[in-house]
Amino acid sequence: MSSQASRKHFYPSTASLQEAVALSCAECIRDAVSSNGVANISLSGGSTPKRIYEILSTLDLPWDNVHWFWGDERNVTPDDSQSNERMVRETLFKINPPPASNIHPVPVDMKSPEKGAAKYEAIMRKHFGDTEFPRWDLVLLGMGDDAHTASLFPETVALQETEKWFVPNWVEKLNTFRYTLTAPAINSAREAWFLVAGEAKRQALHQVWQAELNPTLYPSQLIQPTAWHVTNEARPDIGTT
Repeated sequence: MSSQASRKHFYPSTASLQEAVALSCAECIRDAVSSNGVANISLSGGSTPKRIYEILSTLDLPWDNVHWFWGDERNVTPDDSQSNERMVRETLFKINPPPASNIHPVPVDMKSPEKGAAKYEAIMRKHFGDTEFPRWDLVLLGMGDDAHTASLFPETVALQETEKWFVPNWVEKLNTFRYTLTAPAINSAREAWFLVAGEAKRQALHQVWQAELNPTLYPSQLIQPTAWHVTNEARPDIGTT
């Protein structure tokens, strides 16, 4: 499914996007647990999801039946202010902490990101069993003003990966390693939602939706989302759909 075939939802504000997406996440989780007994969720970092997680934390969810993973992570310790794991623990898990066995953070290895990424892939493969790629019920994705998503940044090696699920990715402009799900490991999701808020994202979103396919420059083009959740400020002038 291409991004042009995806559902598109537009919102007057970031707050309205966050509220709607939180409720939709809850519905997706309940449906998955009702159908399969378990929900497998891949979380995004960033400021927009933070409020979504705060809202989710207050809702009546089948917490014991949800497994939480991270779509990407910074090469920092879990107590670092930049850690995606820390942000999720301080928001989503603050009120109703799920069983520790249901929380699957990235085992960051600052000295050897390759080992850390390989260990996380092994954790995911053990959880999902014999399958080509992980069977997510939902993957939440942000998009940067350079059109990156997860930690798939423009002109980085991870964009070429077609077999592995999770890899380290050297990001030259940040002078650091990131950890990230690969594009095929995201595209295997039953539901994959982009969350795009703010005027600073408008040009990048225009390129992802309208430009010729060039994922080396616009990595979000690699993803086949089922839905876009976009604020009016971020919306390119393409008319309604």
